[in-house]
Amino acid sequence: MTASDRTRVLVVGAGAIGSFYGAILHRAGAEVSVVCRSDYEVVREHGFRMTSPLGDLSFRPVAVYAGMEECTQPPDYLLLCVKVLDGVDRVGLIRPAVGPETAIVLVENGIGIEREVAEAFPGNTVISGLGMVGVSRVGPGRIRHNHYGRLVLGDYPSGAGERSRKLGALLDEGGAGGEVTATVVAARWRKCLWNTAFNPLSVLGGGADTGTMTGSESTETLLRALMAEVVEVAAADGHPMDAELIDQYLERTRTFPPYRNSMALDYLNGRPLELDAILGNVIRIAEENGVAVPRLDTVYRSIRMLQDMQASEDGGPEG
Repeated sequence: MTASDRTRVLVVGAGAIGSFYGAILHRAGAEVSVVCRSDYEVVREHGFRMTSPLGDLSFRPVAVYAGMEECTQPPDYLLLCVKVLDGVDRVGLIRPAVGPETAIVLVENGIGIEREVAEAFPGNTVISGLGMVGVSRVGPGRIRHNHYGRLVLGDYPSGAGERSRKLGALLDEGGAGGEVTATVVAARWRKCLWNTAFNPLSVLGGGADTGTMTGSESTETLLRALMAEVVEVAAADGHPMDAELIDQYLERTRTFPPYRNSMALDYLNGRPLELDAILGNVIRIAEENGVAVPRLDTVYRSIRMLQDMQASEDGGPEG
C-alpha cells in the first residue's frame, strides 16, 4: 500500500474511544490524524501509549491538531467522538474539515443524534457507529483498552453502502471488528435499552456501579420498568425489540465485574452529562408517538433538578 492509496482518517475528540479506534485504523494501514485539545502537547510529542489485550496499540498520529481550522486537507473519514451535550455545536465544530467526499462517522452515545448532522451535510455519507468497547484514559495520552472493541456501523438512516463496508473492513483488519448493518437505527435502540436505564439510574444512585444496581431487588425492579418503557418507545418508532432482551441484558450485566458507566463517572467528576442524548431524546420520541413513559420522565426530571442544584452551588445566584 502506497501513501496515496491510504485511507485518510481524522479523529475529532481523541479521548479514550476516539484514540482507540484511531489506533485500530492506524494498525490497518490508514493515515490517522487527530484533533486533540486537552492532551495536545503530550500527543504531539509522544503519540498515544495504549495497552490492550490485542497487543501494544501505541501509535503516533500523522498530524495532531489543536483545532479544526488547522486541518487543511479533508479526510476520507471523519470520526466524531465527542460527547453529545447541550450547547455543543457539533455541526459547526466539524464543518471546517468536511470535504465533498468526506464520510462523517458518528461514534457517539444516544438515540436520534444523527439527524442534525445529516441535515447539515446532505451531500455527504453519514455513518452511525456504536462502540462495543471497554476503554479508559489513564493519563495524558495514555489509554487502557480492557475488553471488546467491535464497532457496529451503517449508513444513516439505513443501508450498508460502500463507505460503511470499507470502514468495516479496515476495522476487521485492525483487529477490533467492524459489524456493518443496514439497520443501524434499530441497533442504536438495542444499545439504548441498556444505556437509557443504567446510565441515568447510576446518577440517581450517587454514581452507583453495575454491581450495586443489579444487586438490589428494588433497583432491579426499577431497571426492568425503565427498560420496558424503552421497548414501547422503540416499537412506536418502528424498531420493535423482543422484551426478552431485558432479562438477557440484566443477566449479562451481572456477569461483568462491577464498573461505573460513563454517565456515573461524569457525574462523580462534575462533568456535563449526556442526559438528552441518552434519555431526553427517548422521551421526546415517546411524546411524538403518544407513548406514556412516566418512569423515564421522572428520572429525567430528577437528574435535571440535581444539575440545577449543582449549577447553583458552582456559582449561581445565592438565595
